[in-house]
Amino acid sequence: MCLAIPGQIIEIQEIEGLRSARVRFGGIVRQVCLDFVPEAGRGDYVMVHVGFAISRVDSLEAERTYNLLQEMGRIEEEFAPAGSEVP
Repeated sequence: MCLAIPGQIIEIQEIEGLRSARVRFGGIVRQVCLDFVPEAGRGDYVMVHVGFAISRVDSLEAERTYNLLQEMGRIEEEFAPAGSEVP
């Protein structure tokens, strides 16, 4: 099952005509499409599902959600390389 994970936008760019960003999830940085949240800017927190930012959230909500996912052990599962299993 995939979940939406909160992350912070650290850089915005355009890649092949799509508005994209480098987003930090704890110590992990991933490329994310921002087309569904055109109002999002550098420093904002967004909820990301399968590589797409789907909404903006405030920093307190992002931190609360991230901590809850860590407690559930879901962070490692969401960022595991494709085809691998997390114990």
